[in-house]
Amino acid sequence: MSVVGIDFGNLQSLVAVARNRGIDIITNEVSNRTTPSMVSFGVKQRYLGESAKSQEIFNFKNTVSSLKRLVGRSFQGKDIQDVESRFITAPLCDVNGEVGVKVQYQGSEHTFSATQLTAMYLSKLRETAANELKLPVSDVVISVPGWYTDSQRRNLLSAAQIAGLNCLRLMTDTAASALAYGITKTDLPEDSVRHVAFVDMGHSSYSVAIVGFQKGQLFIKSTSYDRNLGGRNFDQVLVEHFAKVFQEKHKIDIMGNGKASLRLRLGCEKLKKVLSANPQAMLNVENIMEDMDVSSVMDRADFEALIEPLLERMNKPLEDALTGSGLDVKDIDFVEVVGGCTRIPAVKQKVAQFFQRDLSFTLNQDEAVARGCALQCAILSPAFRVREFQVRDTNTYPIKFTWEPQAENPSECQLVAFPRNNVVPSTKMLTFYRRGPFDVEAYYEKPEELPAGMQPWIGRFTVKGVTPEAGDELATVKVRARLNIHGVLSVDSAYTVEEVIEEVPDTEAAAAQEESTGEKAPVPTKKIKKLVRKQDLHVVSGSAGLDDKYVSQLCQSEGEMASADKLVVDTEHMKNALEEYVYETRSRIEGAYKEFIDPQVRESYMKQLGDTEDWLYDEGDNVTKSVYAERLAELRKVGEPVSERFREAESIPQAAAQLKDTVRQFITNATANLERFAHIPEEEKQKVVERAQKAQSWLDEVMAKYQGQPKHQPLPVYARQISGERNDLVQFATPILSKPKPKPAKTEESPAATPDTGSSTPKSDKPADATPSSTGAMDVD
Repeated sequence: MSVVGIDFGNLQSLVAVARNRGIDIITNEVSNRTTPSMVSFGVKQRYLGESAKSQEIFNFKNTVSSLKRLVGRSFQGKDIQDVESRFITAPLCDVNGEVGVKVQYQGSEHTFSATQLTAMYLSKLRETAANELKLPVSDVVISVPGWYTDSQRRNLLSAAQIAGLNCLRLMTDTAASALAYGITKTDLPEDSVRHVAFVDMGHSSYSVAIVGFQKGQLFIKSTSYDRNLGGRNFDQVLVEHFAKVFQEKHKIDIMGNGKASLRLRLGCEKLKKVLSANPQAMLNVENIMEDMDVSSVMDRADFEALIEPLLERMNKPLEDALTGSGLDVKDIDFVEVVGGCTRIPAVKQKVAQFFQRDLSFTLNQDEAVARGCALQCAILSPAFRVREFQVRDTNTYPIKFTWEPQAENPSECQLVAFPRNNVVPSTKMLTFYRRGPFDVEAYYEKPEELPAGMQPWIGRFTVKGVTPEAGDELATVKVRARLNIHGVLSVDSAYTVEEVIEEVPDTEAAAAQEESTGEKAPVPTKKIKKLVRKQDLHVVSGSAGLDDKYVSQLCQSEGEMASADKLVVDTEHMKNALEEYVYETRSRIEGAYKEFIDPQVRESYMKQLGDTEDWLYDEGDNVTKSVYAERLAELRKVGEPVSERFREAESIPQAAAQLKDTVRQFITNATANLERFAHIPEEEKQKVVERAQKAQSWLDEVMAKYQGQPKHQPLPVYARQISGERNDLVQFATPILSKPKPKPAKTEESPAATPDTGSSTPKSDKPADATPSSTGAMDVD
């Protein structure tokens, strides 16, 4: 069983697996530890991950990135319109209420929702892991930002299901990093708490978490985020700066050209990375537009001056996280930084200044989240034994329930059931008094804290089957609400309860009476009220997630597209195999194979190879896999016998020499007067000689035929036949010549006939009647 963790990133993703008593990062098909988070669409197939990255520039209108920012979001959302549209080159559109893209695929226009795109990408990661592990991959833990809402989490779970994955947990990035940090620590305190601040700045967002550690557990005390601050914002500042520079210098409008702006963005990404380790860096972009190359130089000080407004935004999440934890700066024991953008010196300096301490780099900045997810998957999987370590995550947004007010209590119609920083997972029991069915709705209490454009509504839960009690009294209904391991809200069950009065022994009264009187008296009874579960009720749930029927349709659609992709890949492989066979065989026919093909056939076969090459670049450029396979089979009908004769020209002499040596060895062993074979009867030795001579005669006959004909003629014998003859000879002769020598017979001599050797052994002084009698009896005193 595989145990896999996926760090689902905005720019790139990582896949980690638990194996060999550790956590390994899986490399993809081009041996990279990270896989670009991209999906691209072509005329024949989809391109996922690395292959999509290669399509990014020349097919940018059909290439989609930032999947992490799109899933579960509405097309009309402010963040989508004002922020994400600047970073996504494919045209966005509305797909069944969710943001999606409009692309050209297989020669026609298609629309795909963000959930579908994410499922496509996750299926690629699943395939990458399966290829590395040589096992099917199902159980996974996937990372999500802590600021993901209920609908975003539901849609990501649906995407995992469409991709054929069983998501055991959606784990927040900060919790995954904290687990990767804490599970390896053997010095965590038992009676006190170690407080560690985790600062994570990735490609698109910035997270801060204050985490408490004790032996065998961690608990998130507080979190804070800037959802739109990350590496891509620094890149955007550079893009806008250099676009102005090149417009003034070269009179070109880079921002008005999609391909040119994308080339500049990729160049700025590289420049940013170089500046993180060097005081100065050069920007070079070839053929940016109008066949023009551009270049420029930037110092780190100039870069930091450009991004100063972004750096100023870092303090607020740090302050909010610290305030939410109820701690002071001096209470923080360590500050761990993760995420690619924390390599920027100015970013590290900001964090260090706030906490007034040196930063720790215990974790791999790029791989910490993936490793934490893999560890969590191993903890949840029954197939692995992992050190016990409890992860207590928290929810980011407070959740309230609302309902229609009752006439008896018109003011009580809402309740915050899961406040901010409530432990995840957790369960709350809500009590209602009703005469009939009723609805309960869940909302985020503070919509202003949600990502811009996200709806606060979470779901509606209808409780059915409620009937009034006797006398038209209100029924007491218990509703079980749960914030599950994924951070998703659900109402699992509901039931009515009945108040029952029971008589129980009043042991306290009896003890008091005995103490006052000094006499033991009968134990009195008392009446208590007790709630007893009476009837289970049916709950109908409605949420912002995808409908099960629609998810099934998407699963079927994904399977069809995956099959179409596989067919395209297999067809391309078959075409390449045919092309490779044409080139290799033609070269060998003119060289090494020349003597092994009939001269009358050579000319026509070379023409057939040339015609096939011309066909490949004309009519055969786009045909089905079976057509390529048929063409290859036709060429092999002539080519395979030729290549076989070439191979046999080297193998036959070797096999013949081995058989000759074996014949000579067996004849020598059977005819020479050797001591080790002296015990074997002569008639059996003669059988070995005759069998060996028969093999030699057969070999002489077939080799005479082989050596006496042209090399392009069909072979009279094959190396495998000669080897078979040798094996038969060995199996016949070996049992005869390997018979063991018989053991020498044992002889018994009479004691009376034994000569006196004058032994110095003393004679016995015992009387004669003490010796054994002829009957073997012995007298013993």
